[in-house]
Amino acid sequence: MQFTAVFIKNYIMGNNMSLNDVCCYMPVWFGVITSFLVGLIAYECSIPQNTGLNVLTILLDIIKGKKSDDNLGLGSERFGGLSSPAVECALAATAFMAVVPAHLMRSVGGGYDNESIAVTALCLTFYLWIRSLRCGEPRSYLFGILAGIAYFYMVAAWGGYVFVLNMVGIHAAALVLMGRFDRKIYLSYTLFYAIGTFLATRVPVVGMAPLKSLEQLGPCVVFLGYQILYACEIVRKKHNLSRLDAWKLRFNAAIIAGIVGFLLIVFVAPKGYFGPISSRVRGLFVKHTKTGNPLVDSVAEHQPASGKAYFTYLQVLCTFAPVGTIFVMKFLGDGPSFLLVYAGAAYFFSHKMVRLILLTGPIASVLGGIAVGRMAVWSLHQFGFGIDEEGEEKEEKGDDGVPDDGKSGAAKDKKKKKAKKSPASSGSSSQSGTLSNFRSACDKAYKSNEGVVIRRTVAAICLVAFYMSGSSFKDYCWKMSTGLSNPSIILKGQKQSGEIVVVDDYREAYWWLRDNTPEDSRIMAWWDYGYQITAIANRTTIADGNTWNHEHIALLGKILTTDEEEGYEIARHLADYVLVWGGGGGDDLAKSPHLARIANSVYRDHCPGDPTCRAFGMMDRYGTPSAMMERSFLYKLHSSAIKSNVNADPTKFTEVYRSKYGKVRIYKILGVSQESKDWVESPQNRRCDVPGSWFCPGQYPPALQGVLARKKDFAQLEDFNRGNKDDDYQKQYFENLANPSKARDQAARAEVPKQQQPKISGDDGDAPSAEFQKPSQDKIDSVYNRWADTDETTLMWQIISSGNANDLNAWLQTNPLVAFVRSADGRGPMWWAFENRNQDMVKILMKVGVPHTDKDKYGKSPVDLLASN
Repeated sequence: MQFTAVFIKNYIMGNNMSLNDVCCYMPVWFGVITSFLVGLIAYECSIPQNTGLNVLTILLDIIKGKKSDDNLGLGSERFGGLSSPAVECALAATAFMAVVPAHLMRSVGGGYDNESIAVTALCLTFYLWIRSLRCGEPRSYLFGILAGIAYFYMVAAWGGYVFVLNMVGIHAAALVLMGRFDRKIYLSYTLFYAIGTFLATRVPVVGMAPLKSLEQLGPCVVFLGYQILYACEIVRKKHNLSRLDAWKLRFNAAIIAGIVGFLLIVFVAPKGYFGPISSRVRGLFVKHTKTGNPLVDSVAEHQPASGKAYFTYLQVLCTFAPVGTIFVMKFLGDGPSFLLVYAGAAYFFSHKMVRLILLTGPIASVLGGIAVGRMAVWSLHQFGFGIDEEGEEKEEKGDDGVPDDGKSGAAKDKKKKKAKKSPASSGSSSQSGTLSNFRSACDKAYKSNEGVVIRRTVAAICLVAFYMSGSSFKDYCWKMSTGLSNPSIILKGQKQSGEIVVVDDYREAYWWLRDNTPEDSRIMAWWDYGYQITAIANRTTIADGNTWNHEHIALLGKILTTDEEEGYEIARHLADYVLVWGGGGGDDLAKSPHLARIANSVYRDHCPGDPTCRAFGMMDRYGTPSAMMERSFLYKLHSSAIKSNVNADPTKFTEVYRSKYGKVRIYKILGVSQESKDWVESPQNRRCDVPGSWFCPGQYPPALQGVLARKKDFAQLEDFNRGNKDDDYQKQYFENLANPSKARDQAARAEVPKQQQPKISGDDGDAPSAEFQKPSQDKIDSVYNRWADTDETTLMWQIISSGNANDLNAWLQTNPLVAFVRSADGRGPMWWAFENRNQDMVKILMKVGVPHTDKDKYGKSPVDLLASN
């Protein structure tokens, strides 16, 4: 992405445009290119020589073991030209891709991100691959070379190159299963894979992954299989082997190759040669929606897609794309068959991960374009539009295609004589006669006056439907484009008075950092906004959007979610300022449970015995923090001087900036370790890949060695090369995710502060002497008057049913408001305490202020339950 921007600036724009402006316009420029490439894909998959097959003919080819003629579709125009409106399909696909929200979300001005050029590279690779398979052109395989080069650009642009490689590999394998393998297809894939893989290994962050990573070895196996299969074809032709002998040869070659491959795997696997499947890719195949990696699971884009998400980003294409799929299956070929592979994979993966809806934009546009193009051309042909002289002549031909003029009788007699000489017709006269009669009847009905009326009626309905849906789709995309074009860090809000306000807190905070902090300042913030701080504030961040270093992000999560004192002692060796997102919504406090889980995945003493850190978070819907959260570094800075009795330690932090609407708060860390800062900045303590390189990762200062010694490097679930197994952690992680209520209950019981658990004397029957801070009456009413079955009511019922007054007392010490919760039947803690005849709990609840005379939905008070028992 960066190389492309600099190339455009230096060799195309020159001094006419700044590099910043080039970066802003790049997504738009590449979006235009992508739209044209999608049109070319639709064109290539609609031309006659590529669409002469269908699903039935391919099945027959597989059974017969014989490949149909490549030029079967040349010159064919069946059903009024429906089979080959390639230009119209291309125009429709281009129009769809230009405006569909699934593409707009990565092609808006200013959206300078890897995906903005990666989608272009993806479409270019796919087009060139399909183009290399064009039927009727023996040398079309040369486009495989260009496809390999385009794939190299894709590798350099985005980690999603794995998807591109596997799509081409799966399609190459599918062509073999379809019985379409030949010299041209062999050369196309061989050139693509050999050139593309060689160039891909030149990308530093990729290296030898295409030959080691399990998620990329599939296409390598297909490549090797192609070599074996082509060698067998050479032997078959050379020795003129029969079909049975040819299959024996292939089977023996496959067995030998399998044995050699197995021995090779046994030899290299123990040495750690093969790399594991990444957690993101693994998450696309597991039944549950989590990957076992809390960092990956915390990203919203990695969650499954809903039906609403498809309609939001594809809208009318949700209808047209399936219709286009049917047309592709009817007019199939080597190239168009790729669309079926791409469509199936794109839908499957996007359903698993909402971020990958991006991949559905091109294929949905192609299929939608094919559907609209073919149907629109057919509809126009019914009214005589778009039919040339040759087409008019064909309309006047008889059932057998011979012009109905004076010579037609002689021609028909000649064909009849030829038919009589045909052994096939004489051998199966009854079957072929029935089929011929049926087809003749259909043709006559199709061309009759009534048939013309029906066709034109259907055509008119189609054209009206296209106009209405197209107009609605255009308006919808315009509205979506407005939202997608707005900066993600500038929000619109509305006051209670109805006044519209623009919330620009984030940029203003970054500008404040740029203008009011030393240039060598280090800013600590959660990794989500690291890029924003770097780009707008021009300051060094502790972590940015690059999530490769799991352990480093876990350390940041530990700082933010551990106790204020411990977090400060770590932070003072790493940063000068702390930036916190507040103001509700998706602020840092809302994300903080994920932060705690990520921290615990490396620092297991962070939430002992609780991989999902249920002890850290809000205890109820009223915003009451758990004890662990209340003590945390993040909570103190986030809620300081906002919530009662919450203040950041003034000896450790000074608030230096608060944005206009409270969305951002910035604190200066007091007592920063200058020794650690100097040590980190020293060139001697940086590890460069080569002398004089710009790639020089730093190291942690020696003062943090005590903290780092407690970490356990995170090993993802599927990493079979790791020496130490971590199965117990993963097992408990998934168990807690599967049963969050149980995990939350256990955490709530374990996390209650010991100092808030006064012993309750049972000798004299007196109520506990601990004092409760009674909530305001408004808060009590809002909770007490809402009857619903919630996690709080379930946990409260369990505590009271267990008879453990200490647990109840401890919970009410931290959150007295939960004493007033009521379930859907109107009963609450007081009813359950009377029902269990627990006098100690009744006294505790009465001390908080819970009444005992109110009635439930059945008209019974807590005292009534005592009497009934």
